[in-house]
Amino acid sequence: MGNETRNLWLSIGAALFAVFLIYSYSQEKKKELDKNLGAKKTIVRAKEDIPEMSTVYDTMLETVEIPSNYVYPDTVSVPDEIIGHVAAVPVKKGQLIMKNMLFTPGPDTGISLQVAPNKRAVTVPVDEIRGVAKLIRPGDRVDIVATIDVGKGQAQRREATILMQDVPILATGVSVVNNIPRLMELDASGKNVTQTSLTGDTRYSTVTIEASPKEAQDLIYLLATSPGNLFFTLRNPNDRMNNLRIPSSTAESLLGQPASYVAPGASGFQAPGLLPGRGPVPPRQAPKSGFKSL
Repeated sequence: MGNETRNLWLSIGAALFAVFLIYSYSQEKKKELDKNLGAKKTIVRAKEDIPEMSTVYDTMLETVEIPSNYVYPDTVSVPDEIIGHVAAVPVKKGQLIMKNMLFTPGPDTGISLQVAPNKRAVTVPVDEIRGVAKLIRPGDRVDIVATIDVGKGQAQRREATILMQDVPILATGVSVVNNIPRLMELDASGKNVTQTSLTGDTRYSTVTIEASPKEAQDLIYLLATSPGNLFFTLRNPNDRMNNLRIPSSTAESLLGQPASYVAPGASGFQAPGLLPGRGPVPPRQAPKSGFKSL
């Protein structure tokens, strides 16, 4: 029994010594590996996919530790540094965030990437009357009504017609459709940044819309000749009907007389005297007199 007990303790001691040697070896290797890789550093990565031109919020970010030798110089290490910035490129889930992937809200976060291919952005001046009391917001959709003087001399009259339908609003003033709710500007000293909230801002005096090149040309013509003759009507966001065929409104139509008609979205203006589905309206005939000439 004595020899067996002694052999058992010798075996346990040898096992413990082997464990100690393995532990010491692993620690040496760890120190060597840490020396080669560098100490770990906390960096920021995307917790979810971040689309291009989207505002970066804290819920989109998470932190992770990686060896400092694998950290790029412009990698973001503190989430607060980039919250409120705008993604310049699409960022995939799990991708490390670098400063060159982001825009600071300002001139770089314009609306050029928001304009659909083959479309153009056009800015139109508005006020409380023409701009639905300035309740229009980026992302809304509107119809544009134009008042136009047609005819010449005593035959001249003013008509109101729907010029464009279901028009997307890209921006109101400097508040753009990518929903950056703030404007950051340097103060007079050029050192401190002041932040102005754009949520619910009604100080804007212009609205930027998306239009086809021909529609943009027509709008520019109207702005150059009659800038105060464009009016916006606000649509429900679920109302996507854009084929309304409404006769133009004139003084005659308000009195129950036929009104001239302009097809919705037409780039030019139809000559007065045409009604939908009909030919020219015949001129009014003077009432026949009951007397015959001798």
